[in-house]
Amino acid sequence: MKVQIINGPNLNLLGKREPGKYGSESFEERLEKLRKLFPEVSIDYFQSNVEGEIINRIHETGFSYDGIVINPGAYTHTSVAIADAVAAVKSPVIEVHITNIAAREEFRHNSLVGRYCAGSIVGLGLDGYRLAIEALKEMKKNLKTE
Repeated sequence: MKVQIINGPNLNLLGKREPGKYGSESFEERLEKLRKLFPEVSIDYFQSNVEGEIINRIHETGFSYDGIVINPGAYTHTSVAIADAVAAVKSPVIEVHITNIAAREEFRHNSLVGRYCAGSIVGLGLDGYRLAIEALKEMKKNLKTE
C-alpha cells in the first residue's frame, strides 16, 4: 500500500510554531512514528508553502497511490485550485487538521477542500494522521472484499 501525506503552508514549523496549539513534536518525528506503526505501508511525505507545488503533488500521486492524506493548512479555506485537484484524482483523500477548525476563527470554519475528500479528521492533534492512514487501509480492505 502506498500513501502520500501532503502538508501545506507553515506546517514545516510544527514543533516550533505555537506549541500550545500545535504541540511540540516536529512532523519529521511524527512521520518516523507513522512509518514504524505502519511498516506495511509505504508513506511518502511532501510539504510546501506553495499552492502550485501542492497541486502538482496531488496530480502526481492521485492516480497511482492508494490514498492521500492532506493538511492544506490555510489553503483549506481559500484554494479552489487545491479543491479542484482533489476532486480530479481517483485516489481517496483524507483531510486532516491538527486543530478543530470549527472552534477557531470564523473564516476557518469552511473547508473548500473537505467537500471532495472521503473524510475529514479535525482537532485530534498529530494523531489525526494515524487515524487517516487507518481509514485508508480500511477503505482498501473493503474494496478488496466487495
